[in-house]
Amino acid sequence: MSFGQGGPQWGSGGSGSQPPQWSSQSPDWAALAEASETRNRRRRWLLVGGGALATIAVGAAVAVAVVSADGKDQASNKPASELPASADIPSDTAGTGPSFEATSAPPPLDPKDFISDVKKDTAPLAPDTLFPGTQLTMGETVYKKGALASTKNCASAAQGTLGPVLTKNDCTRLMRVTYAKDGVAVTVGVAVFDNEAKALRAKTDADKQSVVQSLTGEGVPVFCRSAICRSTTNSYGRYAYFTVAGFTNGKDVTEKDAKVFTTGDDLAEFTFRQIRRRGEAQASAAANG
Repeated sequence: MSFGQGGPQWGSGGSGSQPPQWSSQSPDWAALAEASETRNRRRRWLLVGGGALATIAVGAAVAVAVVSADGKDQASNKPASELPASADIPSDTAGTGPSFEATSAPPPLDPKDFISDVKKDTAPLAPDTLFPGTQLTMGETVYKKGALASTKNCASAAQGTLGPVLTKNDCTRLMRVTYAKDGVAVTVGVAVFDNEAKALRAKTDADKQSVVQSLTGEGVPVFCRSAICRSTTNSYGRYAYFTVAGFTNGKDVTEKDAKVFTTGDDLAEFTFRQIRRRGEAQASAAANG
């Protein structure tokens, strides 16, 4: 086999053909090496050039895809000077979500509002609703309930200067009840007005001579009509309430008679609680309705 460019040379002939002839000339090894290097360089350049073309083709395809992403069929070929101004480019719409005002439960209804005006104070009103039962227990003391009374002529159930005070401030009703224990009796009078302002004026106008008339009956004799007795005056909402307490035997009350003072204070406190409960009941009904 020849290592020359032509390769082995086989002659033609029949069965008696001559064996191959080997060239006697030695090959030029330097020329062969240079030719091989030339071919390899050409192949590398072709490969590098082809890769660059492929890169350019891929970049163009990506550019077309990016430009046509707005849904148009053709890529834009506008120069940079015709691109939209920065103000025309939508800004980042990402931000906080919608805000909602904080909500809270409505404030509770004020019971006093319902007993401060005749328009709101609409629950049934009578002496036996303010003073129910047949007796009253305050702490360890039990008072027996006596007579009940109610009149629209407020001055007719008052003594001293109280009558004119009630009339001046438009009293619409005066309810009374008496409680007694161990020879001491107390009458509570609750005067009703259209609003809190009138009740407050009646309380302010009253003086030491403004006394509710004691109520007798139901086992309680006449008391505090001529003797010296202890009286109190107060108001809450559209109600002014008065007490007169003394001995059922006609004895005058002195500052040392603590039992009389305690009896009057107990009934004044109970009256306040009953008026307040009236407001609480109406506020609760309004809130649940």
